[in-house]
Amino acid sequence: MPIHPEMASKFPLLDGIDSFTALLTDPANGERAARFFRPTVGGPPPLAETREQTVPGPHGPVPIRIYFPADVADRRNCLIWMHGGAFRMGDLDMPEADWVARDLVARAGLVVVSVDYRLCVGGVSYPVPHDDVVAAARWTRDNADELGVDRDRISIGGASAGGTLATGATLRLRDDDGWQPANVVLAYPVLHPQVPPLSATDSRRMEELPPILKYPVEEMLEITENYLGGPLSRADGYAMPALAALEGLTRTLIMTAEYDDLAPSGREFAAQLAVAGVDVRHVGIASMLHGFLNLPAAVEPVNRALDLISETVRS
Repeated sequence: MPIHPEMASKFPLLDGIDSFTALLTDPANGERAARFFRPTVGGPPPLAETREQTVPGPHGPVPIRIYFPADVADRRNCLIWMHGGAFRMGDLDMPEADWVARDLVARAGLVVVSVDYRLCVGGVSYPVPHDDVVAAARWTRDNADELGVDRDRISIGGASAGGTLATGATLRLRDDDGWQPANVVLAYPVLHPQVPPLSATDSRRMEELPPILKYPVEEMLEITENYLGGPLSRADGYAMPALAALEGLTRTLIMTAEYDDLAPSGREFAAQLAVAGVDVRHVGIASMLHGFLNLPAAVEPVNRALDLISETVRS
């Protein structure tokens, strides 16, 4: 399908921004990119009761924001959620975190625990963000009664880098605690230290995007090495889950975007899970780019993606 007009119509805003580095180092470029992602359709996200707090972690307190549905009787299902941002950007207020949480509370009655894991800046690297997510997941599990949720109906998920961290945390909980969440929910995740190559069809499709919306090999190498705090050889199965033994992993939903040169990682990981005997579902979201959960539910493919998350966590 063609690129959704909500994004394609704003491509001129990105003219001249040709790299991730240019986005990070020039505030003017950052503002133009923010305008690109600022929606032109839909209203504000739904209202929800929220609570800010910290939970203990091995590297210090981990901030979380908990979102509650209005109907207390409906607080059975819970989703622990991690935003993306290449392990070095993002926060609890970005649409991929806050809007997603509020929407899931409104449409599915979920309790959402959004995790403000430490970013890989200023010398921070793996396993610090991984440890933060594991700590938040353990706290949610151990405090299920206080939250009013069913311990056996807790799921975990994330978008992009958040999907990497969610999957790595699930593997850690499986191996160290003998416990896993009910579901893993991943949106356009990166699970490999080196993303599998694009097909010829995918490569032609990616030619339609401005340079800043692509993730060339050398850029992904820099992002991954920054996350690992060194060369790719430092990666283990908790840092990059495609390297892990996947047998016995809990049920997993993977959503990938049609116009995303990182999508081969999600597709290949789905195949790896299937070979390992895991109950896995892979859904391609047509007309969308990497990061589509930063768009509002008024953009129909995003609405369907949020429905998929809701259905998976509630099932």
